[in-house]
Amino acid sequence: MATLTAVGCETHFREAGVLSEIGNTPLLRLDAVVRELDKPGVEIYAKAEWFNPGGSVKDRAALRIIEDAERSGELSKDLILLDSTSGNTGIAYAMICAVKGYRCELVMPSNVSQERVRTVRAYGAKVTFSDPLEGSDGALLMAREIYENDPDIYYAPCQYDNDSNWRAHYDTTGVEIIKQTGCRVTHFLASVGTSGTLVGTGRRLKDHDERIRVYGVEPESGFHGLEGMKHIETAITPGIYDTSGLDGTIFVPTEESYDMSRRLAAEDGLLVGKSSGAAMLAALRLASQIDEGVIVTVFPDGGARYLSTALFDG
Repeated sequence: MATLTAVGCETHFREAGVLSEIGNTPLLRLDAVVRELDKPGVEIYAKAEWFNPGGSVKDRAALRIIEDAERSGELSKDLILLDSTSGNTGIAYAMICAVKGYRCELVMPSNVSQERVRTVRAYGAKVTFSDPLEGSDGALLMAREIYENDPDIYYAPCQYDNDSNWRAHYDTTGVEIIKQTGCRVTHFLASVGTSGTLVGTGRRLKDHDERIRVYGVEPESGFHGLEGMKHIETAITPGIYDTSGLDGTIFVPTEESYDMSRRLAAEDGLLVGKSSGAAMLAALRLASQIDEGVIVTVFPDGGARYLSTALFDG
């Protein structure tokens, strides 16, 4: 007969709201898709950023941007937060604004997944669509135009140029990776969108150990299907993008990135988004060039936001 164990009634939950759950995401070791490398001395890990309450890595930057603006007085309840987004930052903004009682207006390319559009609207944000052929750059330019036409009613942080973006990752993502790997991380790579994750995390890792190698991941051309990612050579360069801490850039094709996202779902049980497939593809290419090391990348979001797209079509 089983022995019953007494259960105490002590309070172990945090008496805080949803925003307190941002960050401290799991670091997952990749197994199935890595086996083909036959590199026993190489380990690959990924930060599972869909565990954030808003479902993506962008919760970190959006929270820091908003709270820094609150502290500086740039953001108040009589202003509307306005920014461009391919989806994830917009969802994060909308969620945080809902919690804090701010109005939120977002500019998104009209070809972003319906899941993203419906999510930001569910949080109460207003959405304006930009030309899909102009991608994230078109949304950025439209947001600037909206702000310039009526600057007195908006707070426009511009995630691409806002230092709070990369600082969020310097203070959280980088620190978490160092702790979660037991200071064993040797290589870090992240996809380039605003570049906040790459720049902030990379700087923190380099400050910890200058021997750590840091790589950006970009689409191989300006015309691609990797939402949220930028091909820097052909795009508007984010103001926070900084190559001084990079050891290189790995370019990946769209279809192979899609295939990798599908493989991660089918082989590792990880339903992830498009940029996660790109990051994993780049991590495998990097792993093929070394004999030992601990590679860490970031899976920015989960695949549930892409079920209506070609990523999981058929």
